[in-house]
Amino acid sequence: MFLLRKQTQHHQGNDSSYQDTKVVQLRAALGPLSGRSLKYCSDACLRRYLEARNWNVDKAKKMLEESLKWRTTYKPEEIRWAEVTHEGETGKVSRANFHDRLGRTVLIMRPGMQNTTSAEDNIRHLVYLLENAILNLSEGQEQMSWLIDFSGLSLGNGLSVKTARDIIHILQNHYPERLAIAFLYNPPRIFQAFWKAVRFFLDPKTVQKVKFVYPNNKDSVELMKSLFDIDNLPSEFGGKTSLKYDHEEFSRLMCEDDVKTAEFWGLDEKPFNPPKKGHAGAEVAPEPVSLEAVVS
Repeated sequence: MFLLRKQTQHHQGNDSSYQDTKVVQLRAALGPLSGRSLKYCSDACLRRYLEARNWNVDKAKKMLEESLKWRTTYKPEEIRWAEVTHEGETGKVSRANFHDRLGRTVLIMRPGMQNTTSAEDNIRHLVYLLENAILNLSEGQEQMSWLIDFSGLSLGNGLSVKTARDIIHILQNHYPERLAIAFLYNPPRIFQAFWKAVRFFLDPKTVQKVKFVYPNNKDSVELMKSLFDIDNLPSEFGGKTSLKYDHEEFSRLMCEDDVKTAEFWGLDEKPFNPPKKGHAGAEVAPEPVSLEAVVS
């Protein structure tokens, strides 16, 4: 009976009329919205939260309301490149200048290029680039792809498990169904222990989106080729181009996108005043994740 019920839910989740009805129900359950909350809660947004909670309106409502509270406090749409540019000097996370075959924005992550020690600033930098990737999604596209290059990774320059846990909490709770697929290219052995630790905090659906790619594994390489044009893909991921990060040029693009972000959210741009020494840039640190929150 349980299996039949799960299969029925899966079938309903793929039915457009069923989804449309759930979106209407969720919008009604949320009640009147205004300002940025109204702007954020598009029909596509509601669908993502419903998808993340298996189309259960009550659970999706709770999840979305928590995200709205987080966005009100953390204000991710107000982060500007000038605030996090020091985190991006090595190109440890950047938006690629190409899309995957489905037209999705691509984020390139290079944990071996870690250049700072502030967990809060690392998280704020990543949140900024998530918002930027969303801003640059193609029309009708809701998800992005990640390419992760482990060149230069060592025991001394990777993120801590705690920071990774906090990042996972934000991604899963406030950016549901934004990740389409993540390719981990040729991860070294030292990553295995880290993966075992952080996998515990990942939703099973997210785990399925994580693909390990090894140059000597034909199936994994073919999967990557099916989603990326090898002529555009950097050689670090088995492609034919080189991965060159120009911080000055990337900063110029981000500053241009900051203007677009302000226009999208209807914000009046003000000169950035960096936080005083000893004060973190984030409004609040992300709340600790619990096992219950991850598996719910």
